[in-house]
Amino acid sequence: MKILLLTTTFNSLTQAVYTKLKDGYHDIGVVYAIDEAQMLKEIGDFEPELILCPYLKKYIPPTIYEKYSTFIFHPGPVGDRGAFSLEYALDSKKWGVVILRASEELDAGDIISCVDFEVRDSYKASLYRQEVTRSFLKALDQFFENPLDMKQVLNPLHKPFTQDMRSIDWYHDSTEVILKKIYQADSFPGVLDEILGVVCYLFGGWREEKLVGKPKEILAKRDGAICLGTVDGAVWITHLKEPQHFKLPATYLLKDRLAGVREDRLPLLFDKSYATFYETSVQMRDEVAYLCFNFHNGAMSDAQCTRLKYCVDYLKEHCKVLVLVGGMDFFSNGIHLNILEDSQKQGEDGWANINAMNDLISSILYADEIVTIASLARNAGAGGVFMALACDYVVGKEGVVLNPHYKTLGLSGSEYHSYTLPKRVGEQKAKELLESCLPISVSEAKKIGMVDEVYHDSNYYEELNSFCLSKMDDDFIWDKQDFLEQNREKIEALKERELEVMHPEFWDEGSVFHKLRYEFVYKVCPTATPKRFNKV
Repeated sequence: MKILLLTTTFNSLTQAVYTKLKDGYHDIGVVYAIDEAQMLKEIGDFEPELILCPYLKKYIPPTIYEKYSTFIFHPGPVGDRGAFSLEYALDSKKWGVVILRASEELDAGDIISCVDFEVRDSYKASLYRQEVTRSFLKALDQFFENPLDMKQVLNPLHKPFTQDMRSIDWYHDSTEVILKKIYQADSFPGVLDEILGVVCYLFGGWREEKLVGKPKEILAKRDGAICLGTVDGAVWITHLKEPQHFKLPATYLLKDRLAGVREDRLPLLFDKSYATFYETSVQMRDEVAYLCFNFHNGAMSDAQCTRLKYCVDYLKEHCKVLVLVGGMDFFSNGIHLNILEDSQKQGEDGWANINAMNDLISSILYADEIVTIASLARNAGAGGVFMALACDYVVGKEGVVLNPHYKTLGLSGSEYHSYTLPKRVGEQKAKELLESCLPISVSEAKKIGMVDEVYHDSNYYEELNSFCLSKMDDDFIWDKQDFLEQNREKIEALKERELEVMHPEFWDEGSVFHKLRYEFVYKVCPTATPKRFNKV
């Protein structure tokens, strides 16, 4: 079937829908909703049988929905209408999603499928990336296999969720209330506030159990985050964003204003024995070490790469199987573009970041006394995908999306990808993945050899643990040691060639990487649908 995705941008939900439909052997096109004339032209060029709108901020004109069967994905249950649905979802214990027919009145068309889910205690973006996305994929099955014919309940549209509603009263709001306000605005638009004289939006709230102080007093800093006192405890804020700027770790934005604030350090691998902000932790189970690295949006700075390398090096001595788990919402997306954009030494810091990433992957790749396994239970992109491929085995969760490419940011990439990717999929397929710049599902990744096993969401972690236990094999370790000893020189030569190609991409002022990184970080609106989506 010829299906067109009409979308504001190619976000995580749109990619999940895209890969699911592609796996179902549909002919898929993508059109960005920029203006009516452009939409009509591009839709007409594709001639779809069906239009799906997974993520749309613009109103669809009748010139489109009267000519084509057009359906809207709305992240709210039956009767929920308008923007700000997920802000209100966090006030509920149960929520849902619907796919409904486009109509003149907002979110008023007939409902074709709906799925409900339990609301987890988390922040808005996490709910969207996990429960909402999974529910929409289930709703898509219902849409094609057992569609409903249900009238929408025409409740009033949501009232706008304003900054006045989000505003924190530090002298009266409890820690619980502060966290909820941050959760309802994360990852967009954030909670507007002022920290040390800087007007900024707050993101990334974490409860703190031990530190206490006066309301809004900065008590400590840690790994880019700051801890502020509340009327009944304290909270950590990991990221800040000045108006018209972009999101940065809190200490990067505040810089010298934090002089004298103490660094409250945690063990490299935090045991989660009390509530606080942490990025790296480990869980041991049956001589299997599950290494979690919860880096914001999956981005990894040179400092984070170095810390994670130390974690890997330590755990190599304390387990038989090491599993890279990633974080709450992402496995990894590679180097930290926001920090590079903020840098006064972009070439130098970019070069440091990619080399720190390579050092981390080297530690994984040459871990020759243990078995290494990547757990792709969350999406991964760019260098994050290739970090996973450095492991002996790769396991994925159904519905996860991978973006195994760099080119859309003007980079050729490193992370040993010119060794690990062709080793798994062959030279021709590796080139196709890197050049097409399109996402693939973990299910498709298994078909082509990138992923070894894919398990369903309902029992993923038990299946993963059984897989890990089945891979404790001395013969495998001996063969691995022999292979790495024989091929190390060749592997390192491939990595050095990657860096040779990347060097001017970081250091040359005219490098397209600087322009594309700027547009990515500042979320510059596209003026046309990227050509890669609709190549003939």
